[in-house]
Amino acid sequence: MVSAPNPPGTTPPGTGTTYEVVIGLEVHSQLLTASKMFCQCSSDYAGAPPNTHVCPVCLGMPGVLPVINRLAVEHTLMTGLALNCTIPEASKFDRKNYPYPDLVKGYQISQYDLPFCLDGWIDVEVDGEVRRIKMERVHLEEDTARLVHVTDDAGVSASLIDVNRSGVPLMEVVSRPDMHTPAEARAYLQKLRSIVRTLGVSTGNMDEGSFRCDANISLRPFGQAELGTKTEVKNMNSFRSVFRALEFEIKRQTEVLDRGERVVQETRGWIDDRGITVSQRSKEQAHDYRYFPEPDLPPVFVAREWVTEIRGRLPELPDARRDRFVSQYGVTPYLAAQLAASRDVADFFERTVELSKDARTVGNWVQNELFRLQKESGADKDGADEDAPTALPKPEHLAELIRLVDAGTINGTAGKQVFEELYRTGDAPSAIVERLGLTQLSDTTELDAVAAQVIAANERPVADYRGGKTSALGRLVGEVMKATRGRANPAVVTEVLKRLLD
Repeated sequence: MVSAPNPPGTTPPGTGTTYEVVIGLEVHSQLLTASKMFCQCSSDYAGAPPNTHVCPVCLGMPGVLPVINRLAVEHTLMTGLALNCTIPEASKFDRKNYPYPDLVKGYQISQYDLPFCLDGWIDVEVDGEVRRIKMERVHLEEDTARLVHVTDDAGVSASLIDVNRSGVPLMEVVSRPDMHTPAEARAYLQKLRSIVRTLGVSTGNMDEGSFRCDANISLRPFGQAELGTKTEVKNMNSFRSVFRALEFEIKRQTEVLDRGERVVQETRGWIDDRGITVSQRSKEQAHDYRYFPEPDLPPVFVAREWVTEIRGRLPELPDARRDRFVSQYGVTPYLAAQLAASRDVADFFERTVELSKDARTVGNWVQNELFRLQKESGADKDGADEDAPTALPKPEHLAELIRLVDAGTINGTAGKQVFEELYRTGDAPSAIVERLGLTQLSDTTELDAVAAQVIAANERPVADYRGGKTSALGRLVGEVMKATRGRANPAVVTEVLKRLLD
């Protein structure tokens, strides 16, 4: 068994606990820039035919010179500041040499010993407890080409190279081995993605490959200071797959150690449909990347004035916005955290509150209806497509809907129906009410006739009510509501029924 984390040197709680889990994450996030990292090719390659967003620079042709994308550097510095990093005054780019086919020039321009950002941290909450996860560095590099594996009708397999992705600005956030459970790792990734999306530096879409995670995981006996042999896990394209892959590795490594065997240092790939990791390549010997300073690029000196200017442009970050929502609007901490996790949802909430002047009512509609519909439509699904764009109605429409309910034009049940329609169609609430005939019935003459029919058709609850069982009235109210397709005013229905029954 593997228990919850314990500081080195402490006794694990309970019985049967043997190993402490140690997890570090390397997150690669593609940056939102119009052009690639070192050339003028468009970085908007999604859906483009293969090898159409290319030039001699990203094709790795001899004699070409890279030019640094200033906006990519700025996005990296902005992220580092949001992650509480130190920004060194001097930085540089390095050549990282390795012979994989997705590197057309045989090396990657990255950063080694002088990255743009050092020693950051973020706080995450897991099971009601706040954990501080530290980061080693945030650095900038270029993305690689993409390998496409195909098999023809004769069964012959081949790997094709699409260079469109090669050279896209790629920011890497390297955590320290500070996580001890899959739940902590998932919370860290969710918080990190929320931050880069709030900053507007990345889409953070895992299913598109713009937010990718490699996990390093090892086990060690409780109380041992030295880290165990780590395994690197790749090919995880959702929070759920990261969580499941780590759970599998904990179980696998525990069984290896319990048998008295040695965990092999290797890279393993996650096979989502089978729920297992498989060995991809051994890393028993550290790869010699032969880093050296990139000779075609100058050192980068980050002026303190530039850092101050960037810091002044930082938007309100998720944790700060969560706390403000609690104090300013009186919503629960849980709802405030849900709202602040997405910049678009938080903006939608605040704009609707400005229009309706009722934060708690807006919060209830968002929590009970918007989040439900998003979940049903897959907009926040914790799977391969969990990164689908968040579908949001117009704040003006939700504010109008709240006014229609408050004025008694429609009742709460009809309001939910209207919200679902405006969410799916974008139509104005008043138009939906008219189209579906949802105007609330409060006319006692019309309701008298419906109530009389319900009384005649429901002898048992009528007898129960007249016998003193007042709760039976609710059954009759429900029958009237059903007969009027939810349009009746429940308060008026209750008074009509009481009058007719008494």
